[in-house]
Order: sequence, then structure tokens, then C-alpha cells
Amino acid sequence: MAPVASEQPSGEMPIQISGRLASQEPYAPNWASLDRRPLPSWYDEGKIGIFLHWGVFSVPAYDGASFWQYWKGRKDKDIVNFMTKNYRPGFTYQNFGPMFRAEFFDPKEWASIFNASGAQYVVLTSKHHEGFTNWPSKVSWNWNSVDIGPKRDLVGERKAGMLSDRKEARLGR
Repeated sequence: MAPVASEQPSGEMPIQISGRLASQEPYAPNWASLDRRPLPSWYDEGKIGIFLHWGVFSVPAYDGASFWQYWKGRKDKDIVNFMTKNYRPGFTYQNFGPMFRAEFFDPKEWASIFNASGAQYVVLTSKHHEGFTNWPSKVSWNWNSVDIGPKRDLVGERKAGMLSDRKEARLGR
């Protein structure tokens, strides 16, 4: 199968799916093959890094990024009870979309905090398993941060904020 380039959030570097990166041989869908991939030096050598998991699942703020999977897929008793107690009957995960507003998101302030922390890199998980993207996506139509919720390109703003206050931290991709 030929490599397929994924959609690019806010001009980030190309990502290859089920194919190969520029000068590497193809990877097979198994751990032995994937474990051969090199780590970027900025990641491997960085002493402190920050990973941000932020999206629609932040609205209920209960049980983390896998909230949807545990609520609808595994039907975890604690999560089902939380939803029954706090939301109306028939409430869906998609109903959280407009509630994810990012009203306190100030990318320059975040950049200042990240740099002050001494982090060598910052990685934003910009799309999770439920398909919501934190950038304007053509393939995640009406389920992204520009079409619903904040109505902002959170990835692009975060990148601009980091670059405007960049001292040592590197933008992870």
C-alpha cells in the first residue's frame, strides 16, 4: 500500500500513515518494526517535556481523555453513573462540543509558563480517538475547534504563541 499523507494541522510537518518517512524503510504493523523508528534528538535528549491532552473530553473533566471510550464503549459503571447524575437523558458526547469553549486559552501566556518551567519541548495532542481536532479540519467537518466550540484554530494559535515567546522549548510534532 502506498503511503498516505494525513491532513496537516496549521502547517505542521508532514505525517506519513502506513508508509514510510522520507529516508526510512517502511514500517510493518508490529512492535518489532515500530521499535526500529528513531527518536528525535530533541525528545530523546530533553530532560523535561510537557504533553497537553486537551479537547472535548475536558468539558466533563472526568476520567481523562478516554472518557468517551469508557462511557460508550466499555460502559464503565462509574462514568455511566456520573453521566446519569449530571446530564439529561439522551445527552450525547457530541453535546459536549459546543461546551468546549477554550475561553481562558491565551497562547502567549501558556508559552511564557512553558518556557519558565524549563521544558525543552511541548507536545499538544491535537486530535484524539473520538475524531475532534483542535484545528480547522477538512476531514473532521463540523467536529473541530473552528466549526464548533471555541471557533478557533487552537493548534495554530498555540504554535504562534510558542514561537513568539520561544526561548528553549521546542514544539513537538
